[in-house]
Amino acid sequence: MYIGRVVGTVVATIKDEAFRGHKLLLVDRLRLDGTASEEYDIAIDVVQAGVGDRVLVIDEGNGARQILKRDPAPVRAVIVGIVDDVEIA
Repeated sequence: MYIGRVVGTVVATIKDEAFRGHKLLLVDRLRLDGTASEEYDIAIDVVQAGVGDRVLVIDEGNGARQILKRDPAPVRAVIVGIVDDVEIA
């Protein structure tokens, strides 16, 4: 699981049935200081996130399939929350 920032959308006219009804969003992984790393995911959105939002992403296939209630499904990353604040002690 990681915190990321939505930087774009992915449009696919032909896609697997598991993606039907869900937005696909491009998410940059964030470092602890809040800056973007070089890593990214294309994630299924289940919380109505949008470009610019900081989000909580599950990036483990089995957990992602459980959230979508679909197994098998070609899914690895799912946006499960919109982050309001991050506090590091």
